[in-house]
Amino acid sequence: MDRSSSRLPLLALALVPTLAALAPAAQDAPAKGAADAPAKDAPAAQPAAAQDAAKGKVIEGPVNVYTWAPDDSAKAVEAKDIDLHKVFKDLGPVATRWYQHAITLSNPWFEGRAPGVRGNDLAAEYLEFWMKDMGLEPAFPAVGADGVTPKDGDWTSYMQEFALTGGAPKVETGTMRLAGKELERGKDFAVLGVSGNGEVDAPVTFVGYGIEKGERGYSSFEEGTDLKGRYAMVFRYEPLDDRGRSMWADRRFSEFSAMTGKIDALVDRGAAGIILVAPPGVRDGKTALEDVSTSRWGRPLDIPMLQVSAEVAERILQAGSPDKATATLMDWRRLADEGKVKCVALGDGAKVATATKLSTGGTPTQNVGGVVRGKGALKDEWIVVGAHYDHVGYGYFGSAPQYTGQLHPGADDNASGTSAMLCVAQAIADLYGGKDAPKDARSVLFLGFTAEESGLRGSKWYVEHPTIAGDKMSLMVNMDMVGRLRSDDLSVGGMSSAKDMIDVMRPVFERSGLTIRADPSGRGPSDHASFYGAGIPVVFIYTGNHDVYHTPKDTGDTLNPEGAAKIVAMATDMVTTIATRPEKLEFKADGGRTADRGYAAVRLGVMPGMSDDRPAGAPAGGVLVDGVSPETSAADAGITKGDVLLAWNGEELDGAGGMMKRLREQKPGDVVKVKLWRDGKELEVEVTLRAAKPKE
Repeated sequence: MDRSSSRLPLLALALVPTLAALAPAAQDAPAKGAADAPAKDAPAAQPAAAQDAAKGKVIEGPVNVYTWAPDDSAKAVEAKDIDLHKVFKDLGPVATRWYQHAITLSNPWFEGRAPGVRGNDLAAEYLEFWMKDMGLEPAFPAVGADGVTPKDGDWTSYMQEFALTGGAPKVETGTMRLAGKELERGKDFAVLGVSGNGEVDAPVTFVGYGIEKGERGYSSFEEGTDLKGRYAMVFRYEPLDDRGRSMWADRRFSEFSAMTGKIDALVDRGAAGIILVAPPGVRDGKTALEDVSTSRWGRPLDIPMLQVSAEVAERILQAGSPDKATATLMDWRRLADEGKVKCVALGDGAKVATATKLSTGGTPTQNVGGVVRGKGALKDEWIVVGAHYDHVGYGYFGSAPQYTGQLHPGADDNASGTSAMLCVAQAIADLYGGKDAPKDARSVLFLGFTAEESGLRGSKWYVEHPTIAGDKMSLMVNMDMVGRLRSDDLSVGGMSSAKDMIDVMRPVFERSGLTIRADPSGRGPSDHASFYGAGIPVVFIYTGNHDVYHTPKDTGDTLNPEGAAKIVAMATDMVTTIATRPEKLEFKADGGRTADRGYAAVRLGVMPGMSDDRPAGAPAGGVLVDGVSPETSAADAGITKGDVLLAWNGEELDGAGGMMKRLREQKPGDVVKVKLWRDGKELEVEVTLRAAKPKE
């Protein structure tokens, strides 16, 4: 659809290539070695942009990060009237640099930056390049010294490498024969990541698109279809028109194309195995063979699932239907497009034999870090500034089923925070290296975390394998989803994670000119929670939720570079304030409160796990318990870490959000029955709900 207007400063992606022309104007940071000349865009302790702004407003109180979304005050302008060069010249070099970083990191070339895909490694290399370019020192010991706190001289790497357990499986055995002839894995077929293990020798039934119920009564199945003892060969996606585009969606595909729905329909009908094939001529979909890391559509199956090339699929169809021996795969596709063919049992000439065995191995990934060394009496104390650079890749985890298999660019989540972290690093490096450098200042560690979307696992790994002792850390600043500032309204959490934190930060907030929602909680679904759990004061900067969160539509054209520049200025002011403050911040726990804090009259007392790294045999749904606070409802009922909460008074729990919804419906003293999984067994416990503590 052609849109004749655009939002300013939410710039249309169609205009982004023009940014290349701005590169000379944007590169006005000083060359390395120009320590005596401050950068043109390096903020002082009180950023110039903030000095000219109206006095900021501070609103203290809890913020529900799952639902909070400020009003959008952006104005629509005619796209033809935009002078993009002037826009960025007016916005300034920080906004320009930030936007270039965010657009780059959210480019599809990075494959959604999920651990295990090449794009995650490329994003890590991107961060390393810029940290080196800015003159930051390496933050980690050489590979192989994990778990050892090194001396400063041993820090030679920008990468902290480790392996995620429970990652993509590895194919130990993968063979396929058609009519007794061996096929070549990687060329003719691929074993998919969702596949079960075992040997199956069975005939094939062609099931079209495998859609149970689609648009206008479309179905691939007759009533009573039985696939027992047979392979089901299924087209990917959904009915296509003559141009190879979906008949049911204006752009790409509808929810009916989701692989999870097809798989469920085939398993429910007793299929002995599944053979996937891309429909020929599809315009907006992938036709190449998948691999195990990009084909984890839900929980592993008990039956084999493989993908075959178009050539092999055509051979299967022709071998199994002698009366249609000349029919092409395109002929079969067109019949399925029009709903003229449903399930067709092919003859024994198309018999397929497979052997599959997959094992779960670790997924290699890495945190990325660089250091700006402090000065004087405070140089041995530290501030950490972090942001996660990973996202959810192709949506095989962390996304709604209808988006499974589609690339998720992750522009706001969290190319935005990663880009802001790089901009703050530039400002601090310039400040510390310039003629106005403070005499006494804490060192600053800038960290790009991996695997945040998999359960804060990158930040947890760093906290468990630190290069800096915890008692030397004054503050951790986390920037996650900072790319969509609306109405100058910003959430900053962690205001009760240190003694007098709000009083220390108030002048910074007032200088920012922004409306600051000063949330007391040091917890939350992002990387600062790992540091808070280790007893380190934290700050969490966040511009709010939106309707494209964890969808393929979280793209660069939705970002606000003007707002990001304000956030970079505020964060730089915050870091500089704490870096030069003689007194170290004193950590203060919030009484052990957990994720359900402040949002309900009652409190359960569990910390939901954010990871798919569950105990062996644990079910995929429900709420994984990552921790239980003492003297809470959960502790009273005997709920423990590692349990999976499955149902609440007989109703299935669909994640932490569903649990919160039910908590908000209860009152103190209510007794609820919670079904849970533990050590391979399902149990039911009665939980007497305690009142939530008053908000601080």
